[in-house]
Amino acid sequence: MKIRRLIVTLAASTVVLACTSGIAKAAADYPVAIWAMDESAGSRTMHDGSGHGLNGQIGNEVGVGSRYQGALGFRFGRLEPDTPPTHPHHVVVVPNSSLLDPGSGDFAVTMRLRTIYQFGNIIQKGQATVPGGSWKLQIPNGHVQCWFRGSGGQVLVTAPQKINDGRWHVIRCERTDDGVSLAIDGRTAAGKYGPTGRIANNWPLSIGGKIECDQRAVGCDYFAGDLDYVAIER
Repeated sequence: MKIRRLIVTLAASTVVLACTSGIAKAAADYPVAIWAMDESAGSRTMHDGSGHGLNGQIGNEVGVGSRYQGALGFRFGRLEPDTPPTHPHHVVVVPNSSLLDPGSGDFAVTMRLRTIYQFGNIIQKGQATVPGGSWKLQIPNGHVQCWFRGSGGQVLVTAPQKINDGRWHVIRCERTDDGVSLAIDGRTAAGKYGPTGRIANNWPLSIGGKIECDQRAVGCDYFAGDLDYVAIER
């Protein structure tokens, strides 16, 4: 079962971060959402395997149910940045839930992805100026970034190495009370000290780009590439 393999992967990633990063003193290890992204072709519901019922609505422009180099996941096609029209069906949307907010505690996002492109927001809850703070993972210029913004400040962490090489990579981003850590393929790639405080907004979670945008004043930052799974822990 892919879910079982994913849980083992999450446990191993947690141990790696806890042992190699001075920032991640108390690693998040309670899964609140596990999206294996193994739905069959034609499905428009992304099922949550954690038991919390955090299912998502899959846009009809998202490729579902095909195998890409041994992985069964979702494919997001390339769209020209900051160029109208918008493509609201390019994203997967999970309704708002407090479980998807970091709050004031430890919080981690783990995913497996592959891309040859160098642009886009992979996953986020909230946008840059929304009340209550926000968080996201993005890939500008091929470098993965984790960004957390809350009542205590904001921290942006950038991986020094590019990952848009067409190979599969496991990305894990973790927020603790004293900073943010980013790991790639089981090795800590970057970290930064700094408090972010409480993060809790009333926005849905989106995968593949923004949901409130016009491609003029506000770019939709659509991600292009393949996602094999995404999991969130607290």
